Amino acid sequence: MQWHHTLWAILVWDPRESSSLHWNLSGMGKVVLRICRRWPPSSGHPSESKWLILSQSTLSKPAKGVEKSFSLLSLIDKILLIYKEVVTELKEAGATWIQFDEPTLSTVSGLKVLIETYFVDVPAKAYKTLTSFKGVAGFVFDLVRGTKTLDLVNTGFPSGKYLFVGVVDGRNIWANDLVISLNTLKSLEDQVGKGNRVVSTSCSLLHTAVDLANETKLDKEIKSWLAFAAQKVQEVNALAKALSGERDEAFFFSNAAAHSSRKFSPRVTNENVQKAAASLKGSDHRRAKNVSARLAAQQKKLGLPVLPTTTIGSFPQTMDLRRVHREFKAKKISEDDYVKSIREEINKVVKLQEELDIDVLVHGEPEFSIIGFCLHYQWVGPILWSRCVKPPIIYGDVSRPKAMTVFRSSMAQSMTERPMKRMLTGPVTLLNWLVIRNDLPRSETCHQIALAIKDEVEDLEREGITVIQIDEAALREGLLLRKSEQASYLEWAVHSFRITNCSVEDTT
Repeated sequence: MQWHHTLWAILVWDPRESSSLHWNLSGMGKVVLRICRRWPPSSGHPSESKWLILSQSTLSKPAKGVEKSFSLLSLIDKILLIYKEVVTELKEAGATWIQFDEPTLSTVSGLKVLIETYFVDVPAKAYKTLTSFKGVAGFVFDLVRGTKTLDLVNTGFPSGKYLFVGVVDGRNIWANDLVISLNTLKSLEDQVGKGNRVVSTSCSLLHTAVDLANETKLDKEIKSWLAFAAQKVQEVNALAKALSGERDEAFFFSNAAAHSSRKFSPRVTNENVQKAAASLKGSDHRRAKNVSARLAAQQKKLGLPVLPTTTIGSFPQTMDLRRVHREFKAKKISEDDYVKSIREEINKVVKLQEELDIDVLVHGEPEFSIIGFCLHYQWVGPILWSRCVKPPIIYGDVSRPKAMTVFRSSMAQSMTERPMKRMLTGPVTLLNWLVIRNDLPRSETCHQIALAIKDEVEDLEREGITVIQIDEAALREGLLLRKSEQASYLEWAVHSFRITNCSVEDTT
């Protein structure tokens, strides 16, 4: 299942098969214990270690549908015993801090326990409960996506507790505004205490790339706007030093210059796109006629059977096709040779479908996928169960200077008398699968992507492609954690999808 609304997916366990629960110390767990034992507090190592464990409430989130047929509360005693065993062994190995993500656990004597929550604001009632826990040494709050949590901290924070202030965003790849973050940290001194503030990331850095130093092909200006995991650690360190009076003026100056560059760069702002997006207000962009009327018009034009056949779109990438992609990317073959190879592959796929008597054909998507955003090369992160990707970066307003799929779709249509279908990825799925801006609301970026896809749909229609499949495979992946906040997301997400196809004829 997806880890909340991030690009990561996690394995889930089935509690119905948990009659005998036990702690299985994996290879990584053994590494953790070896590290603890090698650098215990008594070794004189300058840094204390902090180990993160998912809480039982998070770990117990079962596969979809299980909660309706199985009571997780029946396992709570067994699960807590296992957590006690894990914590005890970490303590014996020399761990000094243990962080429970979203925990409901009591502490073990002699250990400093942290409670962390992230991705959303902490509700006032939950904040009061969390901060009243006895035996807890500190709390980690996401103040990037939990801006209202800052107000709660300022109204009251338990005396003597540590506050790990999550001001450096662990979810994206953009450089932190150090001045704003430092002001936030300073504002907490009276309420939290001068020595009890700890500079932190908003969440784990596993959601971002590793190190900008590896990015040798990125545009220099865009690169200056970014911060991967290594750079975010540097930001945390710079903020911590500045908070203690050792501000690195050169580092802060460079950071301010990068933010100014990004704010005023013509590569970020496109007035035509912004005007087009602003004009979307006041309409829900539904098709002019209802489904029944459109279906009748489409049937009259296409003459399909009652139950027509088609495929999703992609055919397997053969070894020869992968070789052609590699050679073209390495500039070992010309664009003409590349197009010739793609044409031959499309022709094979078309003939195969005709032999199988498929009603609506696809071109098989043999072409090398090039998306018109800034693409960085070293970050490979999991996005779905079966594949890893290098998510493109949206760094400015989204525009479509020219058609992207029309040429090959028209090529494929010229090879057959049957309807040729074109597949496009929907705006919401692109939004949820790409690395997006943090200086513009998600909804506005999604509307910009939708307008670009709308232009593509209209061009496809003009070239005779009247069956267009717009995939929204990741519509639900952007849902916010709280159900009370999901309606707003679904409203603009569905609206964005409607924008993509609102202007086509009833026959399309």
